[in-house]
Amino acid sequence: MVDVEFRVVSDRRDGLLLALGQVVIANGFTLLRQRMLNSEEGVVLVMIVRGPAESLLMLEEKLGTHHLVQSFEASPYEPAPSAPAPAPAPRAASSGNTAAAVASAGGGTGGAAAGHATAPIDTQRVETLLPQLARNYPNILLQLVALERELPPPQREATLRYIGQRVGAWVYKRDFALGGQLPLADSVRRIALPAMRQLVQAELHDDVLRVRNSPFCHRGESGECCHFLRGMLGGLLEGQHGVHVHVIESQCRNTGAEACRFEFES
Repeated sequence: MVDVEFRVVSDRRDGLLLALGQVVIANGFTLLRQRMLNSEEGVVLVMIVRGPAESLLMLEEKLGTHHLVQSFEASPYEPAPSAPAPAPAPRAASSGNTAAAVASAGGGTGGAAAGHATAPIDTQRVETLLPQLARNYPNILLQLVALERELPPPQREATLRYIGQRVGAWVYKRDFALGGQLPLADSVRRIALPAMRQLVQAELHDDVLRVRNSPFCHRGESGECCHFLRGMLGGLLEGQHGVHVHVIESQCRNTGAEACRFEFES
């Protein structure tokens, strides 16, 4: 579960909370608290909501495109402590760093959440970007390549994998959730492959998914670099199976391979 703060600007006060509250509830979230005020921008409604991380992108799309909403912002909600507390013992991830913890679910050892191998994810920037990706989908690769170039190198892998997971979970819920439970190999063929083909040239050979035109390759750095595609594949398959699916980029055009190869382990 994640706690998120939404800030909405509208030109209408009457019925605003009721209309947007119904959207929140319809998408499986709970409205924890809200406040409304008048400003030079218009009527500002701030809502604190709690719900499943895999449904957040869908909710952001619905709120951001609602006819009553003129502008929309989302950011992780971190409640202020009510009183000073003793310094806690070291731990892998804080309760307020929900996005970094969710990012580690895409594979790996969770170094991004612990802050050892990579810099923390800029969660506010990510939450602002996600509704834009939902509105523009599937025409999102140029935005993601531009983001990749702007990010500090230590943030790239964790950030793009996290965004990929969120997009993958959203696409699964939007396009594939009504289907039956499938074995992993069939999920790759009937869910991951058609979803990837909305974005890139993808084909399947012996349960290995191959992508010939990943836009994230040849950036002048060594190693596999299709972090968004790997995260999206994980989000798609975890939506189907309900458990972690390990997605491995075993070959990458960035390292000289003919195509980027993705393999799957449950």
